[in-house]
Amino acid sequence: QVQLSESGGGSVQAGGSTRLSCAVSGAGFNENWFCMGWFRQTPGKEREGVASIDSDGDTYTANSVKGRFVPSRDNTKNIFYLLMNNLEPEDSAMYYCAARIEARCFRHDYARPQEYSAWGQGTQVTVSS
Repeated sequence: QVQLSESGGGSVQAGGSTRLSCAVSGAGFNENWFCMGWFRQTPGKEREGVASIDSDGDTYTANSVKGRFVPSRDNTKNIFYLLMNNLEPEDSAMYYCAARIEARCFRHDYARPQEYSAWGQGTQVTVSS
């Protein structure tokens, strides 16, 4: 069973940067065929897809974070990253990584939570002004 574990959250000043990590472990993860998504959620709101990267290296980012958030992957370690630059207080949320097994990311559905079968526990990012 695929397991995901996020790390790297914390408190950041507005305008600052931070990088989240998502480590993949367990059986069933095909490192040559996957879609890894990043989501965030605040209390009372729906989970929002913000970025994704797949095994082809194709990436998508939501308009709300375009030009600021960059998903990437360490191919040797099955660790995924979300670099978050020029952070705003509105970026404060619980951030999750999620995996779609044996599938690619597509623009029309990379941000849909129901397309992902494995989720990490989440890591909190708080941006102060």
